[in-house]
Amino acid sequence: MHIPDGFIDPSTSVAAGAVAAAGLGVAVRKGGDVLEERAVPLAGLVAAFVFAAQMANFPVAAGTSGHLIGATLAAVLVGPWVGSLCIAIVLVVQALFADGGLTALGLNITNMAMVSGWSGYA
Repeated sequence: MHIPDGFIDPSTSVAAGAVAAAGLGVAVRKGGDVLEERAVPLAGLVAAFVFAAQMANFPVAAGTSGHLIGATLAAVLVGPWVGSLCIAIVLVVQALFADGGLTALGLNITNMAMVSGWSGYA
């Protein structure tokens, strides 16, 4: 479920953005170490599949919607570091097209890419 713009106060959004940036920085470093060259196309396919699967939304509460996150699937297929990056890329593209929003992007990346991917992988 995406957190839409305006649900969280700006200071929390900035703090979550810093957490997301730090987490993605570590994921880029660790993902580059573990990602084999032949698995790069699989990572792209995982991101594309999750993006397409997230198009099926259902309303949850005022202004929010639920859908498949896909973080656990991505983590299982390409590893948790690269899976977090795949979901983060999907979330950035969706935020640019008003699904979640840019001010809540750090929160969405933290919740949907990192926490969901790592907890599902564990």
